[in-house]
Amino acid sequence: MTKGGARNRSGPQKDPTSGRSDRLGVKLTALPAEGFRGEVPEFPLMKVTVFDEYYEDKQRVKVPDEGATESRWEREVELWEWAWSTPQACAWANERWRWHSVAMWVRTSALCESADATAADKNSLHRFADQIGMTPAGLKENGWAIAADELAGKRDTAEPRGEARAEARALKSRLAVVADGSGG
Repeated sequence: MTKGGARNRSGPQKDPTSGRSDRLGVKLTALPAEGFRGEVPEFPLMKVTVFDEYYEDKQRVKVPDEGATESRWEREVELWEWAWSTPQACAWANERWRWHSVAMWVRTSALCESADATAADKNSLHRFADQIGMTPAGLKENGWAIAADELAGKRDTAEPRGEARAEARALKSRLAVVADGSGG
């Protein structure tokens, strides 16, 4: 049996801002905060059949449920399209080999939204999320960081114009009335 050696998440994570990481060439790849804007690839997995299970004369009966099958498929496609709008998708677009893992995360996510999900399914969901960078630990593990959206701050602090400016002033004056803490 193998002993020792580096394992996923063993020991402290590398700090890309440290001098040692600089010497070793450890750098994070910045992913754009606004997400992926390219074409969404077709969902690569086949439609999975959902079954309705019940007991009849002490025998378990499984019957395909076409409505549930179609609903699950629609949810998977919806989650797939959402996943491809995230910053992580910018990295996946260049790494076709990850697409199956992304699809399995999508399928497991849809399953975990149902009453049929087991603890093992939920554990798998977390593992897939780490693999494809959908968790903070997964981002770090993949060497990715989501870049700060500097334009968002400017949009938030921009002066409202016209009618919006008047509404903002009116709201500000209403809020100023209770600013002394008297409540009325």
